[in-house]
Amino acid sequence: MKNETPITKEGYEAVLAELDQLIKVEREEIKVAISEARELGDLKENAEYHSAKEKQSMIEGRVSQLQGVIATAQVIDTSKLKADRVVFGAFVTLNDIEKDQTVRYQIVGDIESNFSQGKVSFQSPLGKALIGKEEGDEVIVKAPKGDIEYEVESIEFATS
Repeated sequence: MKNETPITKEGYEAVLAELDQLIKVEREEIKVAISEARELGDLKENAEYHSAKEKQSMIEGRVSQLQGVIATAQVIDTSKLKADRVVFGAFVTLNDIEKDQTVRYQIVGDIESNFSQGKVSFQSPLGKALIGKEEGDEVIVKAPKGDIEYEVESIEFATS
């Protein structure tokens, strides 16, 4: 039994697109760059060759990482979700009580989390605090700079 990792359908499609770009475009470009750098002669003092090999290593590492994500992915189509509680894939509108500021986040998997885009991992302190909450619930998130108190204003799900 494989250890499945939840990912939204959109996140999964983004991983597939990045993997496709790395394999079909960047991997081929780096092969050409390495070949051209080899033709320049002495590899010991060839900065272009070493730079290209380093980039190749980073590309291959990312390809491996993305293939691992795909192999363990449990794709969740958030457009089919309906719940009155915060679950994976939900869009949650919160009121930051101290700042009296409204924020909106989607609960997603680790690989697709991006705080600046409003996507928080279900395994982050905020994600863990929100899972299972209902509209009107207060949530206290333990943050490095101190506790942050939110009130859940609404819970929504993507529509297809």
